[in-house]
Amino acid sequence: MRNDRERLRDIQEAINKIEKYAVQGKEEFFANELIQSWILLQLQIIGEAARSMNPQTHEQYTEIS
Repeated sequence: MRNDRERLRDIQEAINKIEKYAVQGKEEFFANELIQSWILLQLQIIGEAARSMNPQTHEQYTEIS
């Protein structure tokens, strides 16, 4: 079973991947379905990792929810 530290690492990696493609700008985002899908996947990874964290972590760090 994955722990919260691993989940936080997953979140950080997903953020880094989003930033890699987000620098191409808003126009490129809307013009390129592949970039849209890639960023959406990373957002899903962030959401799933945040949702799977221990309840104690959610209580301690309310901004995660």
